[in-house]
Amino acid sequence: MRLERRPYVPLAYAIVSPLAAVLAALLLAGALIAAAGVSPLAAYGEMLKGALGSRLAVTEMLARATPLILTGLAAAVAFRARLWNIGAEGQLYLGALVTAWAGHGFVSTLPPLLGIPLLMLLGMAAGALLLLGPTALRLGFGVDEVVTTLLLNFVAVLFVGLMVEGPLKDPMAFGWPASVPVASDLRLPDLIPRSRLHIGLLVAVGAALLVWLANARTVWGAESLAAGLSPRAAAFAGVSLPRTLLGTATLSGGLAGLAGAIEVLGSTGYVTTTLSPGFGYAGIVVAMLAGLHPAGVVAAAVFLATIFVGADAMSRATEVPSFIADVIMSLSLLSMIVALLLATHRLVR
Repeated sequence: MRLERRPYVPLAYAIVSPLAAVLAALLLAGALIAAAGVSPLAAYGEMLKGALGSRLAVTEMLARATPLILTGLAAAVAFRARLWNIGAEGQLYLGALVTAWAGHGFVSTLPPLLGIPLLMLLGMAAGALLLLGPTALRLGFGVDEVVTTLLLNFVAVLFVGLMVEGPLKDPMAFGWPASVPVASDLRLPDLIPRSRLHIGLLVAVGAALLVWLANARTVWGAESLAAGLSPRAAAFAGVSLPRTLLGTATLSGGLAGLAGAIEVLGSTGYVTTTLSPGFGYAGIVVAMLAGLHPAGVVAAAVFLATIFVGADAMSRATEVPSFIADVIMSLSLLSMIVALLLATHRLVR
């Protein structure tokens, strides 16, 4: 028996694969929950109740989904062109840092209609610059971008720590390592009153729509897909791989930087080294569960946000550790890889 690539992937397989991967992950995690002496059905019921059972729970879940949508889009855009961006975490942090710096400085005097979009653009530019370097090293010297983007995550977080403990430290934070805050007029308005949900969610969903349109209706979208499917064939057809990959890096890093900017403008108002609980790494899982499709990214981000927010409530109700959320996320990624293999290949004798 051997694996043979299918001539084409049926639409039903593309739709069923992520659903099967999620179901497999929940079943495997359920076995671990049962081994802890708790009914998996009861545990998952508490998880859904904790994420969807009240107005507060739903708004918290959607607030958690907002950065996941953007980091998932960042990974999906890059992976589609076979640019392996593992550095969305660092790009998010750098975008957040630049947003806080500018929002407390020269942008703070601008009216919100000008200041907020400018801060988002500055955050995107910071994230894009952090990915353009590894992309240029790959194009010029063949350096593996998986290694460089991954290592730059640690560099970016350490740099943020240096800045919030030094030049950008808030003197009013009573010694807490936090950056200076952005001007209060430049904070994102709430989407629902008396909640942490802000209009950044609409920005994230709008970004998903724009990415879908770019993929499906622009020359760049066709060229990036061709570069991902077969770089040699794309180059033979006249596609400029350096231009395509640099454009892809700009968009991918920009989306991750935008996630950091929106976290600062919408959720916190300042930067700390604990701003992200791993949004950049979770974005990879979101992109894979979505099959790299922008619409799927939104759905996958909501699913993971439900798991993370609901896991805390489940832990309090059933004494199952909330780390089960990380287990479910990891199992979802592994299950999705297997599902993609079975969807694109078949066993032949």
